[in-house]
Amino acid sequence: MKRRFGLTRVLNLGLLSGALLIPAPATFAEEPKQPLPMQELRAFAEIFGRIKEHYVKPVDDKALLEYAIRGMLAGLDPHSSYLNKEEYADLQAGTSGEFGGLGIEVGLEDGFVKVISPIDDTPAQRAGVKAGDLIVRLDEKPVKGMSLEEAISLMRGKPGTEVVLTIAREGEENPLRITVVRDIIKVASVKGRLLEEGFAYIRLSHFQARTTDDMLKKLSQLKAESKEGIKGLVLDLRNNPGGILNGAVAISDAFLTEGIVVYTQGRDEASRLDFNAAPDDVLDGAPIVVLVNGGSASASEIVAGALQDHRRAIILGSQTFGKGSVQTIIPVSKTAAVKLTTALYFTPSGRSIQGEGIKPDIALSEVKVTRNEPDDATRLREADLAGHLDNGNGRKAPEPEQPKPAQPVHKPTLDIEEDYQLSEALNLLKGINLYNSWN
Repeated sequence: MKRRFGLTRVLNLGLLSGALLIPAPATFAEEPKQPLPMQELRAFAEIFGRIKEHYVKPVDDKALLEYAIRGMLAGLDPHSSYLNKEEYADLQAGTSGEFGGLGIEVGLEDGFVKVISPIDDTPAQRAGVKAGDLIVRLDEKPVKGMSLEEAISLMRGKPGTEVVLTIAREGEENPLRITVVRDIIKVASVKGRLLEEGFAYIRLSHFQARTTDDMLKKLSQLKAESKEGIKGLVLDLRNNPGGILNGAVAISDAFLTEGIVVYTQGRDEASRLDFNAAPDDVLDGAPIVVLVNGGSASASEIVAGALQDHRRAIILGSQTFGKGSVQTIIPVSKTAAVKLTTALYFTPSGRSIQGEGIKPDIALSEVKVTRNEPDDATRLREADLAGHLDNGNGRKAPEPEQPKPAQPVHKPTLDIEEDYQLSEALNLLKGINLYNSWN
């Protein structure tokens, strides 16, 4: 079974949202050096001095310089930031699958905290927080004007304590107030089961260091449970906010036999990195339907884009988030680091994910359906009519069945019954298998 993937360069991969962990700043081709903007540097020194002299209370020099660094990085894009000792430790903990908080992936939008995605089985999801929500207040503190790090710090806290999120949600006239109880977030990134005989379902809620191994183990288990093997797979990436880059590449590689999975391109051509698939497909070519939505971001979009470009899977759902930039974690001391955007992700065909996302092959809104009770016991058929003709094939038509006492109606699992997208994905896999059996 394939457990590797190819790279054109060797480097240590890791950390959240597809970030690359490297020991020193990235190097780019030599560019003409520009003279230092002396006027702006004088203005910085002047403002620094004015704050020290006139601010309402004393401010430590180190704190002022950290604020300046944070502001400089925040001005670049929503994903570049400075990581102090605690933030650096939290970032590393997030990839291991256990960390404290509410269980949401967030970013900044128009000065408010936007929920990219709630993580499965976490306090935020259970409380009803949804992808796309804008958090405008934390308890009674307005979020407008806060840095993302400040907002995240307020959302963290002792497990068992509460935080009230005031949320603006599309379609709601008034803000919603949602109380979330903080907890230790233990993310089980892989879940799976058989939807029906031969048809498997794998849910990836996050991309962590162990996600690929866990998925391969779950697939092996489902193969053993199915008498007919796996004839089709639904890979659910909805509301998956991403994770580590090598996890996304390895998941894609599990279903591909050759070619580029994703490549990154920075400031110049020499900075390009290609990630290639190794031979073998763990499903031996069985069809795949990938479910995505607006909460599918970063690493999720890499997987969806790779399988779509290689025509290995049908992408079903709604357009993804569009987080296609690479953040490089650059340690600047033993306890601090800079998360800096250094490149963009591109799908095998050369499409940029950034700001565009992945458009599904079949667009399908997220709706819920209800199941009608069968009426077979009361419906008349031809054989029920008095004097009906024999069928002429040499066999007597069967006697109409006598009504039986009402039996409990077997219902499929809750998510198949209420999850329209999942139900349609399963029907699509059945259709592909039926078509293939005719050829």
